[in-house]
Amino acid sequence: MADENQFFRPIRDFYQRTVVSCTADAALVDIVAQMRARSISCVVVVDGGKPCAILTDRDLRNKVVATGKDPASLSVAEVMSTPLVTIGEDDVLYEALYRMSRHNIHRLVVIDHAGMLAGIITVTDILRLQAHSPHQLVLDIEKAGSIDTLRELHQRIQKLVIHLAGTGIAIRELVKLIANLNDQVLIRLIHLLRAERYPDLTDDFAFVVMGSEGRGEQTLSTDQDNAIIYGDGLTGDALARLEAFSVDLIDALISIGVPPCPGGIMARNPEWRRSLSSWRQALTCWLSTPTPENVMTGSMFMDLRLLHGRSELVDALRSHAFHYMANEQGFLVRMAQNMTHFAPPLGWFGRIKVEKSGPQRGKLDLKKAGIFAITDGIKALAIEAGRLSGSTHDRMEALVEASVLKAEQAADLRAAFDFLVLMRLQGQVAALRSDETPTNFIALEHLNAMEQGELRLALEGVAKFQGFIEHHFKLQLLRN
Repeated sequence: MADENQFFRPIRDFYQRTVVSCTADAALVDIVAQMRARSISCVVVVDGGKPCAILTDRDLRNKVVATGKDPASLSVAEVMSTPLVTIGEDDVLYEALYRMSRHNIHRLVVIDHAGMLAGIITVTDILRLQAHSPHQLVLDIEKAGSIDTLRELHQRIQKLVIHLAGTGIAIRELVKLIANLNDQVLIRLIHLLRAERYPDLTDDFAFVVMGSEGRGEQTLSTDQDNAIIYGDGLTGDALARLEAFSVDLIDALISIGVPPCPGGIMARNPEWRRSLSSWRQALTCWLSTPTPENVMTGSMFMDLRLLHGRSELVDALRSHAFHYMANEQGFLVRMAQNMTHFAPPLGWFGRIKVEKSGPQRGKLDLKKAGIFAITDGIKALAIEAGRLSGSTHDRMEALVEASVLKAEQAADLRAAFDFLVLMRLQGQVAALRSDETPTNFIALEHLNAMEQGELRLALEGVAKFQGFIEHHFKLQLLRN
């Protein structure tokens, strides 16, 4: 197995099953004695068999020794670390690496399907694998000391994806890898800029990503969709510095190799850099006046995901949107209707229709053919059900749990979505290998008979899903 593929194997192949646990009300000195006797550096705190916190040797140093507290007077609850970062047995190893890096921790508690304690995995377990891997790339990104270095690393990401695209790795995991690595580059860039040019920058803001980036579903041709939300009390010099930072950040991102958004949806532009109150007003305008343009913009914005800064600002804005749509569903219905306007290009006898003229003559736009319909249809259902977190896959799973979708229906949609995204990524990889600009188009002539058959089935599945959306939101009652 290739070194890189190790990181797409499930956690269950690597984690340690033997783990010491205790309850939060246990006496600290008793648990420390166990740690010393067993030569272990951590104990998992459980409540009814489910992990809820962790006690590490670092907690003992920082919260007991450094503060001069008497261990004999303390319970585990007074020293343990929360919230606990966990990972499932069936998640892939790369996901464990990403979570450790994102939270700056060295171990993850592993849980089973019921949320019960299963074991633990540490960074040492991961480091046993060879260095030529996505893990090494993440470490190099974290150590990058300049924009030039990040530019080289961005190119390495593309080369890694080109290699992995032909190894049989599940498309869901490959797309997640792309999103995670791009996150790491952007987060490192923000920290570099703050340290080198903006040490005085306010912390009263949130940098968010939206659209496919917000859902963690990027492929190789994804451009930027980002924004800044800042506190209402930010004025004067502090606001001016934030504006300058946003311009430098986006310019640096473009210089690294991330394409600018053709529609200008970037934090350096004033309409995408607003105070919380101003964002609430803009969001209310989009939601209350569901013109086609407002529907497209509002739908993209609902995928917002925090990448750096204050989570409270993002939570407040998302709560505002949910509250509005709970009382007025006009926007949601129009959003669902817009998704049905992108009919899969199927002709008589299942013939797939392609572009008849122009530079993409003979090719198929996979985003318009089905990817957009699935992502936005699932998004509309998820907003209505209050289950908007995560990727399109995550939302499908949540909608099955909420009995909005049947398990078989979700499985068919996942298969169609994954195949369309896979074809798009393979087309983009082929373009890069030919020194061409990657797009959402593929040439049908490059697909074999089996792939064309699967493509036809995927598009038929999209059409069926559009029928479900029309019925669910009663779109037949709408006046155009």
